Amino acid sequence: MTAYEPTPPPGAPPAVYDAVVLAGGAARRLGGVDKPGLRVGGRALLDRVLGACADARVTVVVAGPRPTARPVRWAREDPPGGGPLAALDAGLRHTTADTVVVLSADLPFLHEATVHTLLATLGAAPDAAGALLTDADGRDQPLVAAYRAAALRSELAALTEEHGALTGLPLRRLTGALDLTRVPDPVASFDCDTWDDLATARARIREHGHVLDEWISAAKDELGIDLDVDIKVLLDLARDAAHGVARPAAPLTTFLVGYAAGRAQGGPEAVAEASRKAAALAQRWADEAAAAQADAAPDATRDATPGTRPDAG
Repeated sequence: MTAYEPTPPPGAPPAVYDAVVLAGGAARRLGGVDKPGLRVGGRALLDRVLGACADARVTVVVAGPRPTARPVRWAREDPPGGGPLAALDAGLRHTTADTVVVLSADLPFLHEATVHTLLATLGAAPDAAGALLTDADGRDQPLVAAYRAAALRSELAALTEEHGALTGLPLRRLTGALDLTRVPDPVASFDCDTWDDLATARARIREHGHVLDEWISAAKDELGIDLDVDIKVLLDLARDAAHGVARPAAPLTTFLVGYAAGRAQGGPEAVAEASRKAAALAQRWADEAAAAQADAAPDATRDATPGTRPDAG
C-alpha cells in the first residue's frame, strides 16, 4: 500500500448492477472472531463495504443476519461454512442484474469510485467475463470484482456437475476458467486478514488529509443520513463565522444550516443555499466590524497637525 486515494470514477454513470457480499468466513487468522463486525474508524468492516456498493439495485450479504447501516437481503450457503464458491452461488440466486459486483466483507479502503471503475472496465471489455482488482503484489483479488452474471452462473453450474457440489472448492476453480480484465489497485484491494492488517487500517484512516472524510462518512452512517454535501463549503462557512463573528459561532452556524436544510426537506442543494446565505451574513458582520474599527481608529494625519488636539487651546 503506497497511497490512500480511491480510484477516480469514470465519466459515464455506472451500469445497473447487483452486489453479493461474502461475509461468512471463519477468520482463522483472527482467532475466529466476527471479522465483518470489526470496526475501522468506528464503522464495521461490513458497513464500510456496503457503503461502497450503496447504488447497487440489490445487495445480498451471504452470512447470518445482523444489524447493518443499510438494508440488504440475506442468504446462506448450505451447509454454512461451505466456502466461497458455495457462498457465491447462494448469493447469486437472489440477483437478477446482468452484472454482479462480488465483494468480501473485510475491505476497509473500498470506495464507491472503485466499484464504478470496475463496472466501467467491464463495460469497455465486451468479451471479458469480469474485471477484478490486483493487489500490491500483482495478485488477483476475485472478491473485489465485477462479473457478468451469466458467466458466473454457467461456470458454477459446470463445477457443480463436475464435483457434485461446490462445498470446499477453492475460488480459483471458478476464476481460472473465466476471461478476466485486471485493474491494479493496492489500496482498495487491501483486506484485513490479520490483527496487523487491522492495526494498519485503523492507523491509515487517521492520517492527515483523510481523517475528516472518514469521520463524516462514519457520522452519516451513525445518524442514518444519506446525503452528499460540499464539505469545503461548510468548512469555509465555519471559518468565516469563527473569524468574522466569534469562534463559538462556527459550530453553531453549521448546525443551524443543517437544521434549516432539514426543515426545507432539501438535499445537497438546500445545504448549499443555506450555507450561501449564512456565509453572506457572516461577511456582512465582518464588514461592519471592520468599518467600526476604522471609525474608532485615530486619524494619524490629523493628530500630527498642530492645534488639532482635543486639549489644544
